[in-house]
Amino acid sequence: QNGNIYKTIVIGTQTWMAENLRTKKYNDGTTIPNVNNTSKWGNLTSAAFCTYNNTNNSDSINTYGMLYNGYAIQTGKLAPIGWHIPTNEEWETLITYLGGGNVGGKLKEIGTIHWNNPNVDADNSSGFTALPGGHHGYNYFSAIGNAGYWWSSTWYDSSFGYHFSVVNDSGIVYKRMVAKIEGFSVRCVMD
Repeated sequence: QNGNIYKTIVIGTQTWMAENLRTKKYNDGTTIPNVNNTSKWGNLTSAAFCTYNNTNNSDSINTYGMLYNGYAIQTGKLAPIGWHIPTNEEWETLITYLGGGNVGGKLKEIGTIHWNNPNVDADNSSGFTALPGGHHGYNYFSAIGNAGYWWSSTWYDSSFGYHFSVVNDSGIVYKRMVAKIEGFSVRCVMD
């Protein structure tokens, strides 16, 4: 999709992308709006993507991928054909397969090339290679190097969904309710 090729990893019964999504187009070929005005981001009521700090640096984009808002997730067209955005249940299947609870280290890339110290428990034994791509809040960016956040396709209501995250100073995988205006990374799972 969009000329991108992604590494994949089989974990239990699931096949995951081992990289963050970096497409600028939906799977029907239409363009996703790139909103690189931080003050406009929080007022959006439609799909958008951006890069962290609106960078044009191709190495950064290839490493961390794009940040998408919840409206882009809800289109149902973000994942490449044959893939989809994981539900809460699919995220929890992954976490349970790895041992449940404090399995963030099994997901995180080893070392401190991308993760800030101390990168607790990181051994990437799953091959998921979680990276700390940060997020786009209402009108700010934060947490690159410290946290990776990934959308779920499960929605709480019309305004709030869920993300799963790992951080540099813990081995816990967090699940939190979040507003659709937030921008997070995306990992896809095979249909």
